[in-house]
Amino acid sequence: MLKEFFQRRSLRKDASKEPTGLLPLGKVRSAVAFIDVEDPSFDACKNAIHAFFRDHGIKADIFFIDFRKLTKDERLITSISTTVLRKDLSWFGKPSREKTNLMLSGEPDLFVSLLPVNSFPLEYMARCSRARFKVGRQQLPGPVFDLVALDPQGQRLSQADAFPAIATLLEKIR
Repeated sequence: MLKEFFQRRSLRKDASKEPTGLLPLGKVRSAVAFIDVEDPSFDACKNAIHAFFRDHGIKADIFFIDFRKLTKDERLITSISTTVLRKDLSWFGKPSREKTNLMLSGEPDLFVSLLPVNSFPLEYMARCSRARFKVGRQQLPGPVFDLVALDPQGQRLSQADAFPAIATLLEKIR
């Protein structure tokens, strides 16, 4: 209960007031995407995201969500600056100011979440983002995402399988 109080308070305080809505790809100059490192397809998904945005002349930053507990022998397989780790979260789940500011500094027009389930850290980043167009795989309370690409009934798609569907939808918006 105390945890939820602080989560709600931080969202009220830090959430972006920018209006959002559908935006054609031709008007998108920069984008930020969030992917989950625990999904086995994350590397293929990362490459697909880079290729898609490069083909459309859009500067893209990819942030990784990695809440795994790494042992002493394991190494981080993504950039430390663009990876939100468990240690980057406050006791109630708020990402560090450093990670949030890094995401905001890119001034993205498009925010894409490829995480199949929502968590407070993702919700915080999505709500704080000043992106004019937000895409997710599951709607957040509020609603936060302007476009939601749900998995087919009874199936759980990997991020690499979900991104082409999202990319197709993005290309259809005129």
